[in-house]
Amino acid sequence: MVDSGSVDDLLDRDATRVVVLVEGISDQVAVETLAARHGRDLAAEGVVILPVGGAHGVRRHVQRLLDFRLLAICDAGEAHVVQRAMAEAGRGDVFVCDRDLEDELIRAAGTDRVKDVFAAHGDLTAFHTIQRQPAWRGKDEAAQMRRFLAAGARRKLRYARLLTAELDHIPPPLTALLAAI
Repeated sequence: MVDSGSVDDLLDRDATRVVVLVEGISDQVAVETLAARHGRDLAAEGVVILPVGGAHGVRRHVQRLLDFRLLAICDAGEAHVVQRAMAEAGRGDVFVCDRDLEDELIRAAGTDRVKDVFAAHGDLTAFHTIQRQPAWRGKDEAAQMRRFLAAGARRKLRYARLLTAELDHIPPPLTALLAAI
């Protein structure tokens, strides 16, 4: 998360033209990885991806960033918070993930491919452990995967990059975001 005092350190007021507000660092990693996979150098394009520490952090940053074109991507459950903050600032470019960004990545890659990625990085056994827990036994496999990604320290960050690298097609909210930049 970037605190409001260090936002100015990230922005080159002469070169930055677009700031994309994301909820967390894993969202930043996914957007930057996806852009690079598609031959885009966001920094060279004057784009800064700014993690704001959750949807409620958007409001805190928007007022300081009115000199820039602002875009945001968020989870469906937090969309009302982000959309309200952007609308109050006269901004409206908010891209909403169906549940969350991890759900979009899992759906786009497919659960079999996600399991292959887990296996390739030594985490398939740990994933199977979560699947056997009483609270998760018999649940939808994609939901188990989202829980697995959220459960481990830094796992969400690591797999944001790894899963994004495995995508054959871009999830719709990310497609729209990259097109809007």
